[in-house]
Amino acid sequence: MLNIGLLGCGRIGQVHALSIARMDDVRITALADAFPEAATGIAAKTGAKIMSADEVIASPDVDAVIIATPTDTHYDLIHAAARAGKAIFCEKPVDLSADRIRDCIKIVTETGVPFMTAFNRRFDPNFATLQARIRAGEIGSVELVTILSRDPSPPPISYIERSGGIFRDMMIHDFDMARFLLGEDAVTVFAVGAALVDPAIGTAGDVDTAAVTLTTASGAICQITNSRRATYGYDQRVEVHGAGGMLRAGNVLENTVESATGAGFATAPTQHFFLERYEAAYRIELTQFMEAASKGAAISPNIHDGLAAQLMADAAAQSLETGLPVSL
Repeated sequence: MLNIGLLGCGRIGQVHALSIARMDDVRITALADAFPEAATGIAAKTGAKIMSADEVIASPDVDAVIIATPTDTHYDLIHAAARAGKAIFCEKPVDLSADRIRDCIKIVTETGVPFMTAFNRRFDPNFATLQARIRAGEIGSVELVTILSRDPSPPPISYIERSGGIFRDMMIHDFDMARFLLGEDAVTVFAVGAALVDPAIGTAGDVDTAAVTLTTASGAICQITNSRRATYGYDQRVEVHGAGGMLRAGNVLENTVESATGAGFATAPTQHFFLERYEAAYRIELTQFMEAASKGAAISPNIHDGLAAQLMADAAAQSLETGLPVSL
């Protein structure tokens, strides 16, 4: 039995708790949240004890921790958990500072604890299948990757102000997906962006509409577009063009029923948001983390993948500010 300490019982913490409830030989034994009432519901369902974060990490009844707290708390929690010998599952981004992530890499390396950066989209069955078929050589060498991510509506301004910006908060998932699909790192990053959805986002120093072009050493190109608004639902699509053909993963709809009338063809809307769209991905990534942590196996994506995505996000922010491509 693997005993889990859940740090952070907000929306994503509740998603992870639900996934664990469906697993065998895994249980949540301890919880912590800055707002104790947020932990009450999970504690009632799991029988876990509500403690402080320090108490959870120090508990002998905890083998691994899930860090689902605000990003600015990750650094200290990672250091404490690593020193306590706990396996670590950490939500993205690891930290908003690449240098602080490097500090986290040092402590994780020194202690040898298993560490997964929670880039859940790698575990989406559709995207994972697409990537496996690329690696099997189905479309030959990859030449062009197109990634589209559009949210139904923007988050509150209070969230925008502490998020680190669209590249570090939202597009960081797509930067990791780009590496996952390209099979190599980008060497240049060029970004453009604007506040077209909500002027208040611009006032807060961020953009809500952005596009980034990545190039690799082999010459392959990846184009990523993000928007904080999609009137038709949660838009998550990927297309990969290669020397021998093309692979594409489209949106997941609420159902597969299609109607045809004199007005044309109609389908169901896309699933509303990330909780529905990536439900299976969240469950699969946690399952793989638990298995690797139990067996001492290698984990992917690891903390180095978290740093790589952060460096791409930093480069995109710099490119947007300067109007110039940035070398990695």
